[in-house]
Amino acid sequence: MLKIKVLGGGCSNCKATYKLIEDVALEKGAEIELEKVQEIQDIMAYDVMSTPGVVIGETVVHRGGVPSRRQVEEWFTDF
Repeated sequence: MLKIKVLGGGCSNCKATYKLIEDVALEKGAEIELEKVQEIQDIMAYDVMSTPGVVIGETVVHRGGVPSRRQVEEWFTDF
């Protein structure tokens, strides 16, 4: 099971990123644990200054802006 965190304060890009990851996981039948991280101290612990950020395992895979669907699909292949 992949542990995925979406880092961000709840802006529209953060919500869109969360939904996109959720949708792609469902389409691919991937088992994930998806978590929203909104506390600024927790976000900064990952050295993410531009949200949304995405963390898989404990590796930051994305910073700033909504990732493309293709990029999200690749995460499920790479991990």
